[in-house]
Amino acid sequence: MDKSYEHLSSQERERIAIGVAQGQSARAIARALCRSNSTISREIQRNASEAYSGVTAHEAARHRLRKARRPARLPHRGLNNGLWCNVVRQLRRGLSPEQAACRLKARHPKQPEFWVSHQTIYRAIYILPRGELKRDLMDCLRRDGKPYKKPGASTESRRRWIEHLITERPVEAEDRLTAGHWEGDLVIGQGKSSQAIGVLYERTSRHIRLLKLARHDAWSTYRGFRRALRRVPETFCQTLTYDQGSEMAEHRRLTAATGIQVFFCHPHSPWERPGCENVNGLIREYLPKGYPLDDVGQAVLDKIAYMLNTRPRKTLNWRTPNEVWKAMTNGMTFEQAIQQPIL
Repeated sequence: MDKSYEHLSSQERERIAIGVAQGQSARAIARALCRSNSTISREIQRNASEAYSGVTAHEAARHRLRKARRPARLPHRGLNNGLWCNVVRQLRRGLSPEQAACRLKARHPKQPEFWVSHQTIYRAIYILPRGELKRDLMDCLRRDGKPYKKPGASTESRRRWIEHLITERPVEAEDRLTAGHWEGDLVIGQGKSSQAIGVLYERTSRHIRLLKLARHDAWSTYRGFRRALRRVPETFCQTLTYDQGSEMAEHRRLTAATGIQVFFCHPHSPWERPGCENVNGLIREYLPKGYPLDDVGQAVLDKIAYMLNTRPRKTLNWRTPNEVWKAMTNGMTFEQAIQQPIL
């Protein structure tokens, strides 16, 4: 895993100063500090007017860091701050931060110094020190118990890897007459367990496959689903419908490995994958909520899948998912499969 970026420390700058004094190249200094070559080169060019000094360079860096901070858009120190007092007055009148912000802009259309966003108002309230004022303003927020989401925290902005929504899915997947259209989901363990159960549900035959995942991340999900779908005939790997969970971020790899096309549901729309929602409830009959998934192996999941696949379904004319799946993989249509004799 890549190491996150850290500013150069005073010790590292002293080491750079020694290297420069000894005539070492920036590449050699970077190698000794396990840093990027460009980091060392920029550091020397930025702080070496005549000779590089570690102490001087570190003080200059601290000064630039303080100078780079933008002034608060809505400072709340001092009673003479007209903008802050105006905002507080409107909040106490029962206005929401968004209403207060829009009201200020409408009242002062030619005075940008009175313009402030509702996000800035929320932020100014949350950073207040503990005391009567903060409690008073927090009580003014009509949040109804729901936490405020910071800008950029929307799940939509983090899911740019999503390509095809369920509205683009072929019509064949809707009518449930052609096999090969799957739904997918994860059953995640509670507590500190990072393990999960992958669920694959074939929409036409109601055939179920369960697979044990070591982790509920994108790579483990990709490997588990790839392993399961490679055991399915290629003609029965048409589409896979999934929610917008980040564990399907490797869907392009899955398509390249198995040929299956992945489609994503709309946010907070579990009814768009009714089969998986039903299967999750059936799985809970064997693995109740809170059951430690660390103790569940693939053999246990195979047994649960067998029990579910041999359970007669009314939608299959009281045939079992295994019977319909086997008949359709042998060339029967769905109508023929659900009319075959029950042995």
